[in-house]
Amino acid sequence: MTVEKFTRETLIIDVLRTHPQARAIFAAHGMGCIGCMGSEAETIENGARMHGISVQALLDELNTLWETGKA
Repeated sequence: MTVEKFTRETLIIDVLRTHPQARAIFAAHGMGCIGCMGSEAETIENGARMHGISVQALLDELNTLWETGKA
C-alpha cells in the first residue's frame, strides 16, 4: 500500500505496516494497537473515538511522523 498521508479513514494496521515507529504514538495516547485484533479493521478515527482521543491530534502526530520519518 502506498500512503501519501494518513487520513481518518486509514486503517491502523496500514499505519503500523508503513511506519512501525507509529507504535510509540499510539502507545502515548493509551492505544495498545499493536496487539489489538481491531487494528486490522479499525480506522484511525474509529480507534481514536473508542479510546476518547482527539482524532485531529492523533492525525497531526501521525502525519508529522509520515512527513519526517521520525516519531
